[in-house]
Amino acid sequence: MNQPIRVLLVDDHAEIRASLRDAIDRQPGMRVTAEAGTCAETVAKVQATTPDVLVLDLQLTDGNGWVVLERLSAAGKLPPTLVLSVCEESVFARRLLAAGARGYLMKDSPLPRIVQAIRDVHRGLLVASEQVSSRLMAEAVGRSAERLKDDDDDCSLGLLSARELQICAMLGAGLSNKEIAYSLEGSAKTVATYKLRIMEKLGVTSTPELVARYRSLGLPGT
Repeated sequence: MNQPIRVLLVDDHAEIRASLRDAIDRQPGMRVTAEAGTCAETVAKVQATTPDVLVLDLQLTDGNGWVVLERLSAAGKLPPTLVLSVCEESVFARRLLAAGARGYLMKDSPLPRIVQAIRDVHRGLLVASEQVSSRLMAEAVGRSAERLKDDDDDCSLGLLSARELQICAMLGAGLSNKEIAYSLEGSAKTVATYKLRIMEKLGVTSTPELVARYRSLGLPGT
């Protein structure tokens, strides 16, 4: 008999984990074997339980899923990973897939779609919405990178580099420079430099204004 797909479920909201866990555990050949609510806990549980699939929330209390992807990938421990998020997919999806995720879906996707996505990433497939998939295919057949960037610029966050976008997301979630530096295993001074670049690109002059701009785009706070 085939072993079930072992899923590590990561979200900082217990009620969301419970809903996903119930949907996953009712599926044949699939079960949640561990849960986590922070970046640090996720890294530790991946190393301890070696799940077949990681289902990862992008926004966590001590950083974000991007940090988890980087740490596990650098250590050679990243399992097939499905990112679930409320963050703008036109900006975040391609960058997270490039960072090592195998799938990116919005959190409000129907549960059957999420369950099928878990099966697909376990099989080695890339998973994304139709919009993102179309753009990835266009890129693969030679559509210019400049045109793709123009699409990202529909949202002002598309102006940011991958690292700037990552730090902007953590600032928008209410983390301090020191907390971000700890999460990224860097220095607060480096984070402050990135913050200045982000503010310049987005045309804001203060941290509250930066946070307000981030959240005005429908992205989550704490």
